[in-house]
Amino acid sequence: MLRWIVFTVLYLAMSLYTLQALRSGTRFPWVYYLYLGVALVVLGNFIWQFTAGDDPGRVLSRPKSYAFGFLLALLTFNLITIFFLFSEDIFRLVVAAYHKLAGNTREFSIPGRRRFLSLMALGIASLPFGALLYGMYRGKYNFRVLRYNLEFKDLPEAFHNYTITQISDVHSGSFDNRKKIEYGVDLINRQESDVLFFTGDMVNNKASEMQPWTELFSRLSAPDGKYSILGNHDYGDYIPWDTEEEKAENLESLKTMQREMGFDLLLNEHRYLQKGQDRIALIGVENWGRGGFKKAGDLDAACGAVDPSDFKILLSHDPSHWEDVVIHHPMHYHLTLSGHTHGMQFGIEIPGWVKWSPVKWRYKYWAGIYEELGQFINVNRGFGFLGYPGRVGIWPEITVITLKKTGLT
Repeated sequence: MLRWIVFTVLYLAMSLYTLQALRSGTRFPWVYYLYLGVALVVLGNFIWQFTAGDDPGRVLSRPKSYAFGFLLALLTFNLITIFFLFSEDIFRLVVAAYHKLAGNTREFSIPGRRRFLSLMALGIASLPFGALLYGMYRGKYNFRVLRYNLEFKDLPEAFHNYTITQISDVHSGSFDNRKKIEYGVDLINRQESDVLFFTGDMVNNKASEMQPWTELFSRLSAPDGKYSILGNHDYGDYIPWDTEEEKAENLESLKTMQREMGFDLLLNEHRYLQKGQDRIALIGVENWGRGGFKKAGDLDAACGAVDPSDFKILLSHDPSHWEDVVIHHPMHYHLTLSGHTHGMQFGIEIPGWVKWSPVKWRYKYWAGIYEELGQFINVNRGFGFLGYPGRVGIWPEITVITLKKTGLT
């Protein structure tokens, strides 16, 4: 209870401070009342959803997600506005103190500058505020197909120009627009790749979240099959369960559901993709993540019967596994496919110019293709969304990778 009181007091203080910018920057009183009304509604909805809303154990339910999204947008607006006004208030305080010490009684007040700064603060703050709202309305389903050509000297010749489609982090429990998801599934199939890989996090918490979507995702197809692995959210570790047996049953239900949708689920196992006399080893591990994330992945068990000379593709949900284990493993893993980071669903990407997201401070390899020690990884930005119910700048991704043998055209 105490933390909610402290949070409410801080939030209201920030809102009142921001209200001063609105009073200085606009002559229309209705703007003040509109802002204050919205601020109170957003706060009330957020507190209700996280304290007395339905299904309090399901921390990532859609109503809670949207309550958090609207609060995040408004807090961002407040913080940026306050940064400008507080900086000016500090400046005014220092100047006033100087004049007092110097014995100068002249009042230091320039209303014109105050109004200009308020307008500038509100204008700048409105950009991320609008972007976060757009991300909730349109950005989360703004599917992008990203294509890469990767060359390997030891790629079996029969797999030259072999195409892979990768999707990751579906998070079906967050979906709220069937037509958009149908479009995304159709877009995956339109790539007409040779094989399809799904690299974990089918749900947020419970297998039941996927039930309304199984028929739709069963439509996914590829000539050489579709393969999947588990991500950290698939184990149901983030919600309370009445018994461990119930939690285990949930995981088994999800595994069964994936197989019924036509996925070959790899649980620390390997398969071979065969073309004539040539083959590629496909290795799939359970989730292995740095820090407090589940470490069920067993790379040695998964590749125990794989010939070291085989060309190898590894499916591993968390890119920290690649960084901490895979790169320096005695086996050479030519290509690893991961997800997990979502690119934090927020950032700036201009191809060839800039690629930035706050998630880079947590993960060295967070989106796109990287190469270390002659080994590649693709970190998929995710098909769905989680927590904040939107995406800004980091759009939902369908990856298409074409394998090339060096020297062939």
